[in-house]
Amino acid sequence: MGNRVTQLFNIKYPIIQAGMIWCSGWELAAAVTNAGGLGVIGSGSMYPEILREHIQKCKKATNNGIFAVNVPMLYPDIDKHMDVIVAEGVKVVITSAGNPKIWTSKLKEKGIIVVHVIANAKFAKKAEEAGVDAIVAEGFEAGGHNGREETTTLCLIPIIKNTVSIPVIAAGGIATGKAMLAMLALGADGVQIGSRFVASEESSASIHFKNAVISSQEGDTKLLLKQLTPVRLLKNKFFEDIEKAEAAAASVDELSKLLGRARAKKGMFEGDLIEGELEIGQIAAIIKEIKPAKEIIDEIIAEYKIAKEELMKGF
Repeated sequence: MGNRVTQLFNIKYPIIQAGMIWCSGWELAAAVTNAGGLGVIGSGSMYPEILREHIQKCKKATNNGIFAVNVPMLYPDIDKHMDVIVAEGVKVVITSAGNPKIWTSKLKEKGIIVVHVIANAKFAKKAEEAGVDAIVAEGFEAGGHNGREETTTLCLIPIIKNTVSIPVIAAGGIATGKAMLAMLALGADGVQIGSRFVASEESSASIHFKNAVISSQEGDTKLLLKQLTPVRLLKNKFFEDIEKAEAAAASVDELSKLLGRARAKKGMFEGDLIEGELEIGQIAAIIKEIKPAKEIIDEIIAEYKIAKEELMKGF
């Protein structure tokens, strides 16, 4: 399955694991890398020294395999994170939620491959101009932080492919081999998968959150908090409180106060399914089992190959 993404990252399959806060520690990243994809450590929920520990453990567990670190630019100590990343010799950095110009050239000077997450053509072009090596184009279906445009992945990928010349990695609503085939058919060079790996054995998410994910049904998630940072959430009491506040035209300050601190940690890591923030994608509705990351990747690749063969039979 060699293409621009597998060549860029020196991986077997064009599958990138999303760097989800509170879910993407070294164990998940190592498992995905060892299974042939690109594992990603989500640094947004880590202090710098915790990040260093995860990087060191991942290096030992991946048999010299390449893995990435996702760095949300909203993180207050981003300078310290970048210092750790450079010092530990991380080969790939995926930046998100900010301006890629700030760090891209500095990281590339250190020989680091840089990928940036975008949700529209305007920022895809800016990311390419900033010098990133690839972009993740994330559609409306995705969990966690999202775009305000509500452009679905099916529409977003062709738009982005017509906008940039660098490799495009599709994200949002992808959890199966058939979905991967569809994204590659639309022109994507690879796929980023998040929600499916939340419900993996190696995910650092609470078992209560994992069980909530595999129990969810169609319509159980919704994009909220557009006045702050758009985020797709699984419905619970906290979700209902936010929805009511937004319906009542709450101000940014009021929403920030309601959100409070460590809400995502409470939900996804500690397993508070009532008051916690539960970030997950729409595709959670079809995820019904918690499995090892390798088994997930093997199933995706097997389904991709079967679907491709069946599709070709029809022509």
